[in-house]
Amino acid sequence: MKRIVSCCVSILVACNILPAQPGIQKQDTFYLLKPDQVFDGEQMREGWWVVVKNDRILTTGGANSQPTAFPQNTIFRIVDLRGKTLLPGFIEGHSHLFLHPYNETDWSDQVLEESRAERTARAVNHAKATLMAGFTTVRDLGTEGSEYDDAGLKTAIEKGIVPGPRMLVATKAIVATGSYGPKSASADIDFHKGAAEADGVAELTREIRTQIGKGADLIKLYADYRWGPAKQAAPTFTLEELKKAVEVAGSSGRKVVVHATTEEAMKRSIEAGVSSIEHGDDGTPELYVLMKQKGVALCPTLAATEAISQYKGWKKGIDPEPDRVAKKRQSFKYALAAGVTICMGGDVGVFAHGENVREMELMAEYGMQPLEVLRSATSVNADVFGISTTTGRIKAGLFADLVAVEGNPLSSIKQCRQVTWVMKGGVVVKQ
Repeated sequence: MKRIVSCCVSILVACNILPAQPGIQKQDTFYLLKPDQVFDGEQMREGWWVVVKNDRILTTGGANSQPTAFPQNTIFRIVDLRGKTLLPGFIEGHSHLFLHPYNETDWSDQVLEESRAERTARAVNHAKATLMAGFTTVRDLGTEGSEYDDAGLKTAIEKGIVPGPRMLVATKAIVATGSYGPKSASADIDFHKGAAEADGVAELTREIRTQIGKGADLIKLYADYRWGPAKQAAPTFTLEELKKAVEVAGSSGRKVVVHATTEEAMKRSIEAGVSSIEHGDDGTPELYVLMKQKGVALCPTLAATEAISQYKGWKKGIDPEPDRVAKKRQSFKYALAAGVTICMGGDVGVFAHGENVREMELMAEYGMQPLEVLRSATSVNADVFGISTTTGRIKAGLFADLVAVEGNPLSSIKQCRQVTWVMKGGVVVKQ
């Protein structure tokens, strides 16, 4: 009887049904993945196989090599991915998990009328939809009024309480006083803001350090916003303020990213040494050459621009392109021509979570080669975000964050919608 009980306990522990007991060693889990081809974050490799051990990639090989011999008494599974491409888990570069599409609820109403409990409940669903779409990491650039709840969501995901991608969080984001919303028509009413207000080097220093203490992995500033005399976009922070933000964040090993659409705000941000510029609508050839020289990346958010135009009535493929879309298309071409590092990030939250691949499709439509789009969504984002030692490539020692899609996305980037299998940290979350 004792032998039977011991045997049953060993089986349950091996299957992760029971925690390992004192004196019982938990078995290693191996996966042998066999797709038609592997995109390793840099190149497409025909006939490759990949071996995963527990939460990490163990080794890779080609058609003429054999996988490593597996130890006895381990859990071993073969995953047949014929007809599919295996890629690193996609990395979303510009997400707002605490927002939902503006054609459902206006941004101001989300900030003012939806409780933080409701917004967190939505964010949990958004995180799961993102993961199921093959995005195993997100850079979340502001809770837009939900305080530091993104840090809490990140912790819940890490503890396995809810499913979701790995998160890099910016918490509240930072704006110049008077520039951001929501705003009341009455000057006597001061609404709850969608970001933290801070001015001058002393206030910025304090706010940046506060956000770091609350769990921020990076700092986001709005270098311009629609607060000009005619409500046009205009710069907010001075060059001195931006430089101080980069200095203070950098001293803790964190990067600064900026919302910038105007030429002047982009120029100041580049000179200040930010890591990436989000949007870049009014970028000129000269500015993009400067970005290339200074090593500043662009996250163009093409999908958000098109989504907002469609919410306003534009019918893509039927109506002429609105000026806003045409300007974005031209700006993106300038960036490509200058060789600027381009991150994949769609400003998802403006449109539906789980539809992240829209940005990849538009990058290809606007002139980027499919191979470069795949790099942007994997290795490039990992490099720019400072996480290349853990994810972004299919390489021994990195997290086993992997996604399989039908067919070959080099023939059409739309194949990245056909996600059939997702692994995060060695655990299969979709099959």
